[in-house]
Amino acid sequence: MRPRVLGWCLPALMAAGVLLATARANGPPKPDHDPDVLWKIVHGRCMPNELGENTPAPCAAVDPAHGYAVLKDRDGVAQYLLIPTDRVTGMEDPAILSPNAPDYFGAAWHQVDRVLAGLGHTMPRETVALAINSQHGRSQNQLHIHVDCLAPEIRVALHWARPQIGAGWTPLTLAGHRYRATRIDGQELDGAYPFRRLAASLADPAREMGGHTLVVVGTVWPGGRPGFILLDDMVKPVSGDRASGEELQDHACKIAHFEPGRVLQTSAYPQ
Repeated sequence: MRPRVLGWCLPALMAAGVLLATARANGPPKPDHDPDVLWKIVHGRCMPNELGENTPAPCAAVDPAHGYAVLKDRDGVAQYLLIPTDRVTGMEDPAILSPNAPDYFGAAWHQVDRVLAGLGHTMPRETVALAINSQHGRSQNQLHIHVDCLAPEIRVALHWARPQIGAGWTPLTLAGHRYRATRIDGQELDGAYPFRRLAASLADPAREMGGHTLVVVGTVWPGGRPGFILLDDMVKPVSGDRASGEELQDHACKIAHFEPGRVLQTSAYPQ
């Protein structure tokens, strides 16, 4: 089951966006006292439990064949993290661009139902985002993709920007930072490989990738075709931009109040 495209609530979202755009202060993640906590959880607990006892705890899921684990984040009402089961530090790690690298973003989109289960109802695909922070805007040294709600004001901004977003990169200002956006078509994200799309746009990916953040937002393009908006920002030391795309998400999931959707009576992903 994927996020269903239900009715729009743009008037309410626009009103909320005006307030949230001025009040929102989602900065980069706060440093954790141990930058290897996620790696220790996945490698030291989830993987051994899955392989030895056939239970992923404390993770929600472990998929050794596809190289990832899924963990409910302690921050947020419904946020999940997709984390490699191999040691992969983050955006700067050359492993993410290797030909046989797992399709981490494709797998992350398949975790959206876990977010919806945490909220208790369906929502349109335009309300959910995947985000990975730059090397300079993260707190953990193990790659992890945040799967959570999109901030209401960002949804409004992206809705109106859709007609201008195409196969190239289009500049957008979001959360006070200068992003660029490109279009991905398809109901699912499998095979889109956002890491590779970013690398193809850089002069020297080996040196530059660590300074970038990526965000993927579900959308429905004008004309009704489902797809995704891929967003990229880069570190800008002078302005204090640490390239933390997580800032476009809202871990309180306020958008769920404007997109009630259909109540989930049962779920494959109970909390």
